[in-house]
Amino acid sequence: MDATTSQATECHAPGHYHHRGHPLSTRSESAPAEAPGSGRLPRRLVQLYAGLALYGASSALLVEAGLGLEPWGVLHQGLAELTGLTIGVVSIIVGAAVLLLWIPLRQRPGLGTVSNVFMVGLAMDGTLALIPDVHSLALRIPLLVAGVVLNGVATGLYISASFGPGPRDGLMTGLHRRTGRSVRLVRTVLEVAVVATGFALGGTVGVGTVLYAVAIGPLAQLFLKVFAARPAPPRSAVVAPGQPERAILPG
Repeated sequence: MDATTSQATECHAPGHYHHRGHPLSTRSESAPAEAPGSGRLPRRLVQLYAGLALYGASSALLVEAGLGLEPWGVLHQGLAELTGLTIGVVSIIVGAAVLLLWIPLRQRPGLGTVSNVFMVGLAMDGTLALIPDVHSLALRIPLLVAGVVLNGVATGLYISASFGPGPRDGLMTGLHRRTGRSVRLVRTVLEVAVVATGFALGGTVGVGTVLYAVAIGPLAQLFLKVFAARPAPPRSAVVAPGQPERAILPG
């Protein structure tokens, strides 16, 4: 997931995330806290897991279209070609490995971070098992467009749930803080590196890669507004700090 999808905040003031993040309440501690049974948590959980499942499904559509994947998808596909594992399993392994890199960067994962590692890969493999092979270009182009748009919807859903950034976006923002380099520069270097590595291993780079890079930022911003949820109460144990509208995306 993380994929995500990672241009949503470049048009905003400097923030913590590019495509996955969320603020804790800024109310004083003397202010009354929201009741646990207010109904917001169930809605946010539905948004989180629906968004992650749709993110995996959208990535599967891009794979099936065969016209180019998002940057981390190129790496996952290349590693899948090399190892013989499914692309979903590779996504899970890479996500877990990236999450380990959070330790020296002192990043704090949320429920959404850990869920991202597993849900996206499982949903991707499940979707690929269900949809038939598509060979006609007349069908592959709509499949590509549907995958990119659905990815934007998924990004808006799970980021606005405010349960923490995806592992790949957390790596990017952690490097941004530790190095002092701009988020845009760090993201560009990371994504060029993963695309080049994935392409060398057999991953697909094409018009879909370009379309994704151009479209995912505006789409993510649009659907973040559509699915915006109230921030979690102060001191939530499952929420990482940040602001949804300043998030990146799923990696």
